[in-house]
Amino acid sequence: MGAYKIQFDNVTKIFETRRQTIVAVKDYSMALEAGEFVSILGPSGCGKSTLIRMLDDIIKPTSGTVYIDGMEISKTKKMPAETLRKMGFIFQQPNLLPWYTVRQNVALPLKIFGLFGKEWERRIDELIEMVGMSDYTNAYPAEISGGMIQRIGVIRAMVHDPEILLMDEPFGSLDNLTREQLNMELLDIWKETKKTIIFITHNVEEAVLLSSKVFVMGTNPGRLISTVKIDLPRPRTLEVIGEIDFINYESNITGLIGEIDLDKIK
Repeated sequence: MGAYKIQFDNVTKIFETRRQTIVAVKDYSMALEAGEFVSILGPSGCGKSTLIRMLDDIIKPTSGTVYIDGMEISKTKKMPAETLRKMGFIFQQPNLLPWYTVRQNVALPLKIFGLFGKEWERRIDELIEMVGMSDYTNAYPAEISGGMIQRIGVIRAMVHDPEILLMDEPFGSLDNLTREQLNMELLDIWKETKKTIIFITHNVEEAVLLSSKVFVMGTNPGRLISTVKIDLPRPRTLEVIGEIDFINYESNITGLIGEIDLDKIK
């Protein structure tokens, strides 16, 4: 198990309610090497977010095993702090604290992990500069745009220098132009930092543009349908979207999702 940064081994998650039993994820397996950028793609209700919540130890799997750096985390009573610190979380709604400035919001994980000193202060400034927001360090969330808020959400997750970034549809609420711009910035960040990234989306074009692999999921129950390796050259730009290889990947994955939907109707 030590060869992989992240591994899901036949993971199943079942939720029991008074009225029904919900199989959120069934027999899911996935292995990522350090520095990979992958997407988990599928329709609503396929268990994408459930996988992330099992990885960050918010919930435990019903069966199967989850590993980080070869360490089994799925059966530990509480994830060790040093393992938790390896991860940064970026969600669709960044939920910045409205009474904190941009700089204070970025610094929040440092406060949580007890990381203080000039080195970390420099890191805050470097990250804010990296996303072009040095002129807004003292601004409050209500004073900046939605795209700027998402940028702060991304670098806040990186400020404690995690090895893994977990991104749950982070740009889904943005307009297409802003979304494309942030996708390009994210690829630049990944190229520079080589962090291991799991990116959850239901947008096929976005998944193909960003990823080295796309894990395609279906619903009822949430399950892995196919793993598609994206063999497109890097660095990638928005121009690649119009190329025939890109279009073929997008068509193939869209077809897989279409088949999933037909199976769901039957």
